[in-house]
Amino acid sequence: IEVDETQTFQTVDGFGYTLTGGSVEAINSLTPAKKQELLQNLFGQTSNDIHVSYLRISIGASDLSASVFSYNDLPQGQTDILQANFSISPDSALVFLLKEILQINPDIKIMAVPWSPPLWMKSNFTSVGSSLFPVYYTSYATYFVKYIQALKSEGIVIDAVCPQNEPLHGGNNPSMLMTADQQISFIKKLGAAFQANGITTKIVCYDHNCDKPEYPIQVLNNPDANPYVDGSAFHLYGGDISALSTVHDVHPTKKLYFTEQWTSSTGDFGGDLKWHLKNVVIGSMRNWSVNALEWNLANDAGFGPHTPGGCTMCKGAITINNSGSYSKNVAYYIIAHASKFVPSGSVRIASNISGNLNNVAFKTPTGKTVLLVENDGNTASIFNIKYNGKWFTTSLDAGSVATYAW
Repeated sequence: IEVDETQTFQTVDGFGYTLTGGSVEAINSLTPAKKQELLQNLFGQTSNDIHVSYLRISIGASDLSASVFSYNDLPQGQTDILQANFSISPDSALVFLLKEILQINPDIKIMAVPWSPPLWMKSNFTSVGSSLFPVYYTSYATYFVKYIQALKSEGIVIDAVCPQNEPLHGGNNPSMLMTADQQISFIKKLGAAFQANGITTKIVCYDHNCDKPEYPIQVLNNPDANPYVDGSAFHLYGGDISALSTVHDVHPTKKLYFTEQWTSSTGDFGGDLKWHLKNVVIGSMRNWSVNALEWNLANDAGFGPHTPGGCTMCKGAITINNSGSYSKNVAYYIIAHASKFVPSGSVRIASNISGNLNNVAFKTPTGKTVLLVENDGNTASIFNIKYNGKWFTTSLDAGSVATYAW
């Protein structure tokens, strides 16, 4: 594998997880000492910590919240166009935990995404599926503005928002359908509202699977929406990770984000480690992503909390055990291989794929070179890593992953 720092690509925003409402509830069940120990290990900067640098959170409930809620719930038949009743108080536990995390890592980047708007804004007053009434686009943009302002008043800066989590999947609880045309119309309102209120939070479109790159391309092709959009976000429950490069080739000035991939309660540690490093971390980075995020950070031993109809098999990076202890699962190690060694501000540099050795290389802000390698083959590999005319020999067992830094 030859690493070439003369060829540079995207700058990294970070690596991490979605901090769901269920994650917050599980983590908060620990004793104060155990909780602090876990948070330090995840977000701290010592040699024993994994330096998580990016979090995704839900605006209102996700399916890994204990119940469905928004920040402006009203009885059916009532409306609040001006969002006068808006309040983030239903998420006070999340806000408090974010403050604790920011004390450990004040530079962590946070992306926020809704699973559903308040039900009174939807076409059939349901938390599952349905669409946003066009008459409420301006009101919903105000909802986003108030959200960002409310968190800012708590000392929490939202780096980016997406208009809708998985806009083509209306079967989750909560969820909402949003076509590309609808997203374009809403982004025009949202971008204008951000501009009018001096909000610099980035707007990122799509936030769904790699099998529909035409969706973000359609949004970015729109001359009115395009100036407001920082880039597009992807999951990999369908399609191929190369879809990110497909979008990059059409809109090379727009950023790419990889925002979610789950590990299953029935998954195999070795198989998940290999697949996720190959696709979620190495794959997304080689296809221009600025971040790589696994799904939920933590849950209890029964893979909860979750909403009725929410994911029952999503395994957190951390399991909070009934005994008050915690254990680290495969998603912890998937992210740690990158987050511990590749901080925000690192730049991807060139490296070639050699045989079954998937890899990606970076130059860190302090001048270190980092190479992640995954052996996707069925046998051990002995190989050379070459850099600046020098090389060293190393080896990796089948299905193994290593991070090299010099």
